Amino acid sequence: MRWILLPIGVLTELGGSTCMKLSNGFTNLYASILTFVFWGISFSVFIFALKHFDLSFAYAIWAGLGIFLVSVMGMTYFKEPVSMLKIISILIIVIGVVLLNMSEFIQNQS
Repeated sequence: MRWILLPIGVLTELGGSTCMKLSNGFTNLYASILTFVFWGISFSVFIFALKHFDLSFAYAIWAGLGIFLVSVMGMTYFKEPVSMLKIISILIIVIGVVLLNMSEFIQNQS
């Protein structure tokens, strides 16, 4: 169950961030409302996930995957500029999240 909550939190955070961009500074009513709906769901689900994860681990996963997915969304859907430095930076974040995940797994094995 714990590994279901965290991805739901990440995906709804992606929805909230995307709607935030689509709200065009709160001029698009539906996107503005959906921003708060998605972020509300995201934070609520994240709070429940914290019952099963350490804060430092869960937040790194939530934020790291959120950054990765929002960056991909921005580059593909919103046609934001892509550079080698941006791609390398995103990969460093993903590597950090993987290493953090491995550290929890190794710690639980000892």
